[in-house]
Amino acid sequence: MVARYVVSPHGGRRTYSDITSALHAAAARGRPALIEIRPGHYDEALTVRGEVRLTAVEGPGSVVVSRLRGAVLDTFGAVHVQGLALTGRDADVVTCHTGALTLEHVEIRAPGAVAVHAGPHTSLTLRDSVVLHGRTVFTGSAGLVERCRFTDAADNAIAVIEGARAAVRDSRIEGSRIHGLRVSEARAEVTGCEVTGTGNAALAADSRAELAVTECAITAVQAEGIMFAEQSRGSVDRARVTDALHGVVTKSGAAPVVRGSVFAACRDTGINVQAQGLGRFEDCEVLDARNVAVFSTRGGAPEVRDCRVVRGNVGIAVTDGARGRFTRVRIEDLTNSALRVLDGSAGVFEDVRVERCTLGLDTNGDGGATADLTGVVFRDFETAVTALGRSRVTLRNVTAERGVVGFGAGEEAWVLVHDSTVTAVSISGAAAFGKGRLLARNLTVNGSAGTGLTGSESGYLDVADSEFTDCAGAGAAFADQSSGRLVDCSVNGAEGPAVLHNGRVELVSLQTSLPVVRKAVRTVDQTPTVVNHIGPVFHGDVHGSQFAWNNDRVTQHQRTEGDDASP
Repeated sequence: MVARYVVSPHGGRRTYSDITSALHAAAARGRPALIEIRPGHYDEALTVRGEVRLTAVEGPGSVVVSRLRGAVLDTFGAVHVQGLALTGRDADVVTCHTGALTLEHVEIRAPGAVAVHAGPHTSLTLRDSVVLHGRTVFTGSAGLVERCRFTDAADNAIAVIEGARAAVRDSRIEGSRIHGLRVSEARAEVTGCEVTGTGNAALAADSRAELAVTECAITAVQAEGIMFAEQSRGSVDRARVTDALHGVVTKSGAAPVVRGSVFAACRDTGINVQAQGLGRFEDCEVLDARNVAVFSTRGGAPEVRDCRVVRGNVGIAVTDGARGRFTRVRIEDLTNSALRVLDGSAGVFEDVRVERCTLGLDTNGDGGATADLTGVVFRDFETAVTALGRSRVTLRNVTAERGVVGFGAGEEAWVLVHDSTVTAVSISGAAAFGKGRLLARNLTVNGSAGTGLTGSESGYLDVADSEFTDCAGAGAAFADQSSGRLVDCSVNGAEGPAVLHNGRVELVSLQTSLPVVRKAVRTVDQTPTVVNHIGPVFHGDVHGSQFAWNNDRVTQHQRTEGDDASP
């Protein structure tokens, strides 16, 4: 049978004037005890042993227990506290040393200190409670937090460390100076929670920790919404991160699985995989990322499937020796590149759809960036593919519709095209310039207002088994020192020459009813110049075209023009 004790600050018959006296009486009897505390302010440090329940008889907040300095509540046993307000400074306000502690409808104030500490091999339940200013720490313990609020922690609001296992459910964390929750060498589950206004990552896992996040909302954080680091593992399901610097970050060997989540209005990146980070991202959305929606850098290697990127600057960027595989991603309405691979990185893109983005894919870097595209569709662009530096791009079954230029290779880059189609471009279907190389097999260009193929400067085009139809300027045009060969190709249409020939092109089995014109270009009249600093630059008519990418200045060259009839 439970022994009942009553505490009242005003005394009275069969009551105790302080809580400590009631605890001593209960300990002396050695039986389970119920201590009912009447309203009042108690200046005490409580040590509770055995099976004890402390209850504020007139409800939450009616009983205040505080100390100017030091601990307020230390428990050893099976202790249940309900409705008390506990305030302390410069020490752990509440500590569970042994056994199990349950706190319900309590308020704990701990300016600059630990509010609640569950020590090794203990169990702590915190339910329907408020923690102000201090942090809650699980050290090698088991924990359950339900329907609680953590406000303005001077450190981490919740720390799960050193082998602890804790679940946090349906709670709100706000205004923490560091993390909302940090898990380190431990395991934490966070479900249905709101986290806002943290100074660092809202939810952070490091040091081989495990973190599972489900149906959480994270808003207005100064750094990462969710961060996995130092070989941590875990999952993120159906979370929403809004107005973070980075939506989710994985680095230093961490490898989470992120599914069905939304990263909106991130001030830098939505998904950020860096410093040998890993991770799998499925069915996610990145909306209005200010810089890059999906970013893999410095050795990162994510796998991204069935995701959607809408609005913002750059869609997917792989840089600084990183890798990435991107499958069934839809990218829409960006002001810059949908896909970007730079500086010794490698990107693999399969069944990606890009619509209404300024650039489709751009690659660059002396380190030899590589991009492999299979089944990718670009619609409504300025340039679908631009390869610069010494990068290499391979296109298989790629479609480019409604743009300015389809596929371009410049500087010392290579573009290899297989079984691909360019439709309705205003300047060129495929182009090589600088010392760029474009090799195409089974390329189809339909309805170019300019040319099907364009070579300029020292660009080289090797095209076989390809077809160019209704290209108003020419099926192919070669200027300057450009060269190449067309093997088993056909040029069809009602206007324009089949080939504008500079004498450096080998034509093998060309099928066409249109003329092949050998043209020694000497002069160019003053003609409109189109400049795009991240796309091509064109001078003059299409059949006398020159172009370059990334130029800050355009120079008109004066030459003389003459025509030589070609059979």
